[in-house]
Amino acid sequence: MAANRDLDAAIAVTRFGLGARPGEIAEAKADPRGWLHSQVIARGADQPTLNGAALPGMRERFDGFKTYQVAVRNAGADMDARKAAAQSLNAGNVDEMLARFQLASTTPAGFRERWTLFWANHFTVAAKAPQVAIATGPFEREAIRPHVFGRFETLLGAASRHPGMLLYLDQAQSAGPDSQAGRNRKLGLNENLAREIMELHTVGADAGYTQADVTEFARALTGWSMGGLNAGADQGAYIYRAVMHEPGPRQIMGRRYGDGQEEQGAKVLADLANHPATAAHIARKLAIHFVADEPPPPLTARLEKAFRDSRGDLAMVAEALIAAPEAWDPAQAKLKTPYEFLVSGYRAAAAAPSVGPREVAQPLTLLGQRPFGAPQPNGWSDLTADWAAPDAIVKRLGWARAFSARYAPMDPPVEVADAALGAQLSTATHTAVSRAESRDEAFALLLMSPEFQRR
Repeated sequence: MAANRDLDAAIAVTRFGLGARPGEIAEAKADPRGWLHSQVIARGADQPTLNGAALPGMRERFDGFKTYQVAVRNAGADMDARKAAAQSLNAGNVDEMLARFQLASTTPAGFRERWTLFWANHFTVAAKAPQVAIATGPFEREAIRPHVFGRFETLLGAASRHPGMLLYLDQAQSAGPDSQAGRNRKLGLNENLAREIMELHTVGADAGYTQADVTEFARALTGWSMGGLNAGADQGAYIYRAVMHEPGPRQIMGRRYGDGQEEQGAKVLADLANHPATAAHIARKLAIHFVADEPPPPLTARLEKAFRDSRGDLAMVAEALIAAPEAWDPAQAKLKTPYEFLVSGYRAAAAAPSVGPREVAQPLTLLGQRPFGAPQPNGWSDLTADWAAPDAIVKRLGWARAFSARYAPMDPPVEVADAALGAQLSTATHTAVSRAESRDEAFALLLMSPEFQRR
């Protein structure tokens, strides 16, 4: 039993969590599952801060964007002035990135943060333009983190209504052709939000819906908008614009919805959140993220049942994942993404970024995972093959060497390796670390070992 508990403790911290800080595996050893259970809390995820200070919300970031627009307009053809305006706007985005990474590197609740990062990726909002870039951090802090252990319907509603998502998927200006705004201002219907909610966020592409269902859902969502730069108290907030709503009843995936203005879209969203296909879609994504690219069918069945039986209570789904025996298979089937790899490196070194924003942003970009920069609405890939190309591994080695030169712990290398991997530390890696010529080399070898790269 002791040997199993040693291994379970390592799995709890490195697979469910974000990698071990010194002493963390030993702390989890007394009750690995209980250690994870204690991180499931009703108030949701922890909020990132920068030097102990709260980060600005959506309204404040919009104020910064307004200042940026004025500065660009006043700069005219002066490229230096334009560059300075862009740098000022980007400073807020840098703060968001650093605060998020520092939280991941230092949190004692690694499972809670990993669970949160899964949902932030599921509801991707990426920095495709300056006006969206300023919303990426507030979106995650306001729409995702408070709801990760609540009901999925609540999380879905918060994500779908947040200005970050409305901007990212071009929903804010979507108007029904027969709405007042559509007739008078020549605004058109945009189907992006409706399509991604159905395909990515809820039932999934294989649920049997049609293009007509997407169009009708998009019509139901018309009017879901946001307060712009001159909206006063509503600036940067979700608002409903009745003049943009397409009148009339809708039929979507076999269900009929009466003409209900704002509530029409809300009712469709609620039905999608509680659809059986959504339970199956979410269960498989969670199993892929935490366990294997081809997850064991019994695991996905357990998660699907927990989702369905609890009507999307995400705390109950998290508990089902922790309890599932398939999730504790010793085989390390998942390769860490670049973000996970860097975070786990800092955690193994008991460190956090200290030099500046480039310390994190540059290597993440080099390794193919630019902060808040997912290339598509489906977020970053969770599949090992997408991160395992030979050149990507070479780039990881380059980062590991540079990082070790700065952050290699002063403790004996074998003790560092044991604290980072516990019972997952292989004989081969133990030997290589013990024979290394320097602490820097030993730590780099640890970071590039197969058992550290995987989880």
